[in-house]
Amino acid sequence: MERKITVPAGYVRHLLQLVEEQGFSVDQLLNYVGISASEIDSQTEFPADKFGLLYQRIYYIAQDEYFGMLSGGKVPNGTFRMMCHCLIHCPTLERAIYRASDFHEICRGTKVKPYLVRKGRYAKVSFTTTDAAEVSMQEILKDEIPGRIRTSLSMWHHFLCWLIGKRLELKAAYFSFSEPDDLAQYKTLFQSEVKFDQHDNAIVFPARYLDFPVVQTPETLRSFLKTAPYQLIVMVDDDTSLKSQVVALIGKDFSQELPSAEEVAYRLHMSVSTLRRRLLEEDTSYQKIKDECRKMAALNYMNSPQLSINDVAGLMGFDEPSAFFRSFKKWTGMTPGEYRRSDTYCQQLENS
Repeated sequence: MERKITVPAGYVRHLLQLVEEQGFSVDQLLNYVGISASEIDSQTEFPADKFGLLYQRIYYIAQDEYFGMLSGGKVPNGTFRMMCHCLIHCPTLERAIYRASDFHEICRGTKVKPYLVRKGRYAKVSFTTTDAAEVSMQEILKDEIPGRIRTSLSMWHHFLCWLIGKRLELKAAYFSFSEPDDLAQYKTLFQSEVKFDQHDNAIVFPARYLDFPVVQTPETLRSFLKTAPYQLIVMVDDDTSLKSQVVALIGKDFSQELPSAEEVAYRLHMSVSTLRRRLLEEDTSYQKIKDECRKMAALNYMNSPQLSINDVAGLMGFDEPSAFFRSFKKWTGMTPGEYRRSDTYCQQLENS
C-alpha cells in the first residue's frame, strides 16, 4: 500500500494562525477545502496533499504567493510561475540559483532574495535583501517568527531538489533564532545537522550539486504548477538513481507525447548508448520506466471518482477509449471497469 505522506499538524496550526492574524476567516477557509477544525486539533500528523490544497487557497484569498514565507512584502499571484519558467532553461543548478536571485530583484513585493556562496567543497544558500529594499535583513528578521523562516528554508531546499530531479543532501541548516522546543521536527525536515543562534538562515550542501543539470522541462513544470506547493512541502524521494532523473523528465502530463530516449539523453548530458547502459545497470530500461510511469498515472486518475473512464483515457493521451482499456488491462490485469469495482479501489476511496 502506498505510504501516506504527512506533515506535522503543528505546521497547519501555525499557518492558520497567520491567516487569522491577517483578518481572514479560518472557518470559511477550512470549509472551502473540506477540512474540519477537529481534524487538525485531534491529530499530530496531517495529510500533505490536504496541506497543499489549503496553501493554494490561502495564496488566492491573500493574493500573496509568499504567504507564510520570508519575503518582507506581498508577492502577486503568478510570480512563482514566471520565476519557474525563467529557471528551467538554466543548464545547471548554480545558474538557476543565480537567476532566481536576479528574478527577485525585479519582482514586485518581495524585499528578500536567495543568495548563493560557493566556497571550496561546500555551497551555502541564504537570504539577503534586494538592492531596492530600504531595510536591512536584520530589520526584516527582527519581527519574523521561527515558523516562517523554517518554511522558507524548507521550501527553497525542496525547490532546488525538484529542479535537479533528486534529493539535495544537506550538510547543515542554520537558523538565526534560538533552539525551539520541536527540535526533532527540524532534524526530520532537513535531515541534516541543524544549528541555531547563527549569523544567518541558510542551507549548506556539497558544492558538486551546483554542477548538476536542471532536468525539468515546460511539460514537467505544467504538472508541478498544478499542484504547487505540494512538492515544496514534501521531500522528493531519497533516490540518487538515473531512473529517478528519467522519471522527473517524463513528468506527469501523459496527454502529450512522451520524450524520446534521444531527448532524455540530451537533457541529462549523455549519449543515448550511455543512457541505455546505465539504465541496464539499474536493471531497467527507458521503455520499462515509461510503462511504469503510465501505469502509476493511470491508477492515480482512476482513483479520482469525479473522472469518468473516458476522461482518464483522454488524460492519458489515448484517442480511443478501447486502446486505453487494453493498455490498462496489460498494466494491472483488470479492465478499467473491473478496477473500479475492485476491493482495491473501494479501499482507496475509504482512505482518501
